[in-house]
Amino acid sequence: SAPGAGALTLRGSEGLYMVNGPPSFTESVAFQRDSGKNCKAVAFSKDGSLFAWCNGEKVNVFNVTRAELLHSFDLPKTVCLEFSPKNNVLATWQAYATAKDGTAGVPNLQLHDLRTGKCLKSFVQKKMQNWCPCWAEDESICARNVNNEVHFFENNNFNTIANKLHLQKVSDFVLSPGAQLTKVAVYVPGSKGAPSFVRLYQYPNFGGPQSALANKSFFKADKVTMLWNKKGIAAVVSQQLHVLPFPLAKNGPIYDVAWSPNSVEFCAVYGFMPAKATVFNLKCDPVFDFGTGPRNAAYYSPHGHILVLAGFGNLRGQMEVWDVKNYKLISKPVASDSTYFAWCPDGEHIVTATCAPRLRVGNGYKIWHYTGSVLHAHEVPADQEMWQVFWQPFLDGVFPERAVRYQAVPGELPRAAPGPAQAYRPPALRNRPATSSKLHEDEPPQNMKPQLGGSDKPVSKTALKNQRKHEAKKAAKQEAKADAPQGPAQVRTPQNALQNTVPAMTTGDPEVDKKIKNLKKKLKAIEQLKEQAAAGKQLEKNQVEKIQKEAALLKELEDLELGV
Repeated sequence: SAPGAGALTLRGSEGLYMVNGPPSFTESVAFQRDSGKNCKAVAFSKDGSLFAWCNGEKVNVFNVTRAELLHSFDLPKTVCLEFSPKNNVLATWQAYATAKDGTAGVPNLQLHDLRTGKCLKSFVQKKMQNWCPCWAEDESICARNVNNEVHFFENNNFNTIANKLHLQKVSDFVLSPGAQLTKVAVYVPGSKGAPSFVRLYQYPNFGGPQSALANKSFFKADKVTMLWNKKGIAAVVSQQLHVLPFPLAKNGPIYDVAWSPNSVEFCAVYGFMPAKATVFNLKCDPVFDFGTGPRNAAYYSPHGHILVLAGFGNLRGQMEVWDVKNYKLISKPVASDSTYFAWCPDGEHIVTATCAPRLRVGNGYKIWHYTGSVLHAHEVPADQEMWQVFWQPFLDGVFPERAVRYQAVPGELPRAAPGPAQAYRPPALRNRPATSSKLHEDEPPQNMKPQLGGSDKPVSKTALKNQRKHEAKKAAKQEAKADAPQGPAQVRTPQNALQNTVPAMTTGDPEVDKKIKNLKKKLKAIEQLKEQAAAGKQLEKNQVEKIQKEAALLKELEDLELGV
């Protein structure tokens, strides 16, 4: 197999090919590049030994370990592929089409025996969403959702339905991972005044509502994410509109929830920007608070010893890499314009990529060491696109966990240490020593908060508890203050004080001065809204929209003041 940390697979307008992972980064000779432009579907088996792809003509199955082609299936229109956990079955899905005369179409979901190459069973599966059957880890059970029922098959015998779970309008289900007896979590969306609910069953006990192990119902859920931890002993259910089943320390949306591979804690990223990130234990008690920052995603390393908090999408790609055993910050790399992030199975390397169709320019990928060094960067030619990048997977335990390093490893590219994103400073202040004129202060992580007496010693658990109580009291006081009528004796915040000591700048053009004054007024209003949100006030939709315009207003102000 490929040396080092396995292979990176790339799919795009240049075809489908594999690149050897660290340390070599050369194109794999074991896998011959498929240069067609019609490669739509690709999949690795869970252990990374088998790889399947459809190139618009055939579905090919390749043994990566032995570098040989195992099977070719004549299924040119396949758009989805998946291997069963133990590599016994390959599932393929083609878009469903009815016959020209309006009669039912042919079955479009096929299950193939990978030892013999024979088709075990074909089903009609109209929707692409949740198209693939779900297997228990040992393949003793396989389940699929069919009109208000979940059908269960045993030991890959698809000619007999071994069990049925019947629930009106069941829209999604997940089987628990791990070696324990299989549990099934099912989701039924609410309708006509009835709440949505998630129910948990132990296979095969599905007799009536009393047989459920747990039942959680909620209103106003448009989309539910059910996340099992690796051992299958706990699940987090989160929805876009409804908070996790416990209070969070900041109002606003939940952007991401990630289980640690140790299965005893998870990280949530939540709250209006700058977002908070907190690690919680199984009882949902906060274990560590990372303060606030420009982030909307969390990624644990495969061994669970490192956590990356990142801001992708409409944020600038800033990452914080944390050692979660000691809660120490390792590095703060920036991967701007990233549409994809993934840990390498070795727990040492990361890939970030810019792919089409999300971004059609500047496509390419970078391979990083978690200490912040870029080890390899590849940009595709300007007239080409890259659609997908992913690591060859490996089973847990193939790569040993290595001690965390803080010293950056040597990278192939000079380390352009990006300065922190500079806050806007009015021209009059630019040559003066920087004071804290940030529009919103990011709240530091709990172990970097200023301590009483200024000592750098780590805080004890009791001290932390008291600190939390104190902060909660403080927040409540602030909230009461925010709700009270504002008297004239309002203490000026340092920032307003700053603005009042600086002589008013004039540009010499009264029209421009007027615009500048208006912009400053708007920014001040936004600042007040953000303070209210930070104090826990629920903002109206139009107020949230105002806050979102802040960056554009700042840019406009800067341009006016610089006379652009």
